[in-house]
Amino acid sequence: MINKGGRSGSGVMADAGAHSGLAPDPFGHAVALLPALPPDEPGDRYGLRLLTAAWLRSQRTEATRRGYYRDLAGWLDYCARTGLDPGAARRADIDDWSASMTVTVAGRSRPASASTRARRLAAVSSWYTYLQSNDVTDRNPTLLVRRPSSAQIAASARKAPTLSVAETAQLLDTAEGRAVDRGTEAAWRDAAVVALLFYTALRVSAFTGADLADLGTEAGYRVLWYRAKGKGPDGRDYVRLDGELCRVLDAYLTVRAGRHPDGVAPAGPLLATTPHPYDRAKTGDKRLTQRDVTNILRRQATLAGLPAAARLSPHSGRRTVITTLLGNDVPLAKVQDLAGHADPRTTRGYDDTNHKLASSPVTDLTRILAGHRTTSGRVQHADKSAER
Repeated sequence: MINKGGRSGSGVMADAGAHSGLAPDPFGHAVALLPALPPDEPGDRYGLRLLTAAWLRSQRTEATRRGYYRDLAGWLDYCARTGLDPGAARRADIDDWSASMTVTVAGRSRPASASTRARRLAAVSSWYTYLQSNDVTDRNPTLLVRRPSSAQIAASARKAPTLSVAETAQLLDTAEGRAVDRGTEAAWRDAAVVALLFYTALRVSAFTGADLADLGTEAGYRVLWYRAKGKGPDGRDYVRLDGELCRVLDAYLTVRAGRHPDGVAPAGPLLATTPHPYDRAKTGDKRLTQRDVTNILRRQATLAGLPAAARLSPHSGRRTVITTLLGNDVPLAKVQDLAGHADPRTTRGYDDTNHKLASSPVTDLTRILAGHRTTSGRVQHADKSAER
């Protein structure tokens, strides 16, 4: 249960003035819109709403904050609809919420995928853990809830279309060819987006969240630093940038810098919007969103004449890279490291190749047995079958 008001009142609070809690910020305004959370008591530094805002603020990236807020809102909406106090929730309540999760696609509601359920449960578990660490709740009702397995999550990821090697090459050629023909910043940026998707296996949040300052070198190789799951104390990792990608990325950055008076792009996002041709107030250099990347990918895929263009998502790039590498005998361990997966089964689950057909061990078995069988025996068997 939630321990209300148990740590408020004295000490630091005496000097806090009108705002006796944690420093107000935009997160506080967002938390105020969440349902099912009781209002904080006056003077309570550790009120539930203030701590929820602090929990959001503590996340490493803006994308994580937005995602956690959205997922927590889903749980609290369930609490509001069922008349449940989130502080009194038990495992059975979380199980019921998990089983009833839905998503809305094209105006229609459908059951949530395994990856969506796992993500929502992880967000709510993080929230309860944060409240526990501040001694305002006694339990985390998500701890013993059965979550989707790595295999189930990987299977749900297979819904994103995967491109063949020929289709991937066609897409990359189309995007770069269009950039060469037009020579505009937007065209080169779009080509860079496509190249990042299909040469790195990065999650879209990794490169949309990256800044120009995150480009660097390691041991003589060009790299891009990015926020990664479970990588070191600061959550950062890097991916190597190779020739084809570097050529497109450098062309984009050169054109982008050219519109600034000193020929140097100001510090900011790696991938940015361009100035609006008619509205001078929209000067560009704003960070691209995942929606922007999706639109760019689908537009370029349509120009390339790909059948799956309208269904592609940034995750298609990640799946395509993994499938292509594994299909060309790159060791699983190397692909797993590139993808940043803790479990090799997750990496294997991204592989869209039908190994039961394309590389079935039945072929190996046939070859092994063929070396021990006799031609006469097979002919005799065929003759007897014909007689019957």
